[in-house]
Amino acid sequence: MIEAALIGLRAIQYAAAAIVLGLPAFILYSRAALAGVQTGWARSIVRSAAAVLLPATLAALVAQTAVMAGSLAEAARPETLGFMVTGTALGTAYAVRAALAFVILLLVLTLHPGGRLWASLIVPAVLIAASFAWTGHGGATEGPWRWPHLAADVVHAVAALVWIGALAGFVFLARRRNGADRPPDGLAAALVGFARVGTLAVTALILSGLINTWVLVGPDGLPAVLSTAWGALLAVKLAAFAGMLALAVLHRYRLGPGLSAAAGSATPHLARLRRTLFVEFALGLAILGLVAAMGLLPPSASL
Repeated sequence: MIEAALIGLRAIQYAAAAIVLGLPAFILYSRAALAGVQTGWARSIVRSAAAVLLPATLAALVAQTAVMAGSLAEAARPETLGFMVTGTALGTAYAVRAALAFVILLLVLTLHPGGRLWASLIVPAVLIAASFAWTGHGGATEGPWRWPHLAADVVHAVAALVWIGALAGFVFLARRRNGADRPPDGLAAALVGFARVGTLAVTALILSGLINTWVLVGPDGLPAVLSTAWGALLAVKLAAFAGMLALAVLHRYRLGPGLSAAAGSATPHLARLRRTLFVEFALGLAILGLVAAMGLLPPSASL
């Protein structure tokens, strides 16, 4: 029961962190496409995500301590929690993540929407993404591959959260109303302009994913990887990633340009775009849920 709760809390943290990092980054690198578009909606979303991330991280710290200590009663003891935070890299990562979530919440509450707000959130949000490396398999790796694995985990987390956070921005932009025959301001330009960031994110995900698989599975474990629960979830994750990539290509080369070039009513193009953006975002969230579960399963190389 505690492990199931921990998986849910890990998934919530991933999703909230995607909003906290990916949405401000999306506003910044899409500022030309979104010129003149009010960003108060994005501030509200980031504020809500930070408000969810903070208690979810603290609850996950307690749940993780309970898993390691053997019971919730033991985890609730100040001495046990104190040792977890100060005596383990895992507990320290949770504590740092909670502190950074609090910092982001304060920044969002005190600063007005604008370049200063979005820029101020990037560093703490990247550090939150990096902290996931120490609460996953990367934090348990020892030997010469420890730091390469941690670095690959950091890159993997940052790239994934930037991509999924951008999708949140696209989904909310696509839902905005701008007259019956016109798409929301900036949506088409932002879709086309995302190509460079999206390409970098995909490249980073593939390269870091190869490193992670090499460390966790190893050449000897590759033939039997699908026979393990971890390997089965990895296969589902890769299938969902392929689906996201196919939809990203569709948005970049068909739906985005088609929306810009619509001579008549843009309603049919926009309706299809809303559906496919939602599916891509849903696949991203599903991947975060899979990663949350995979982080508590033994990888193939450790069996």
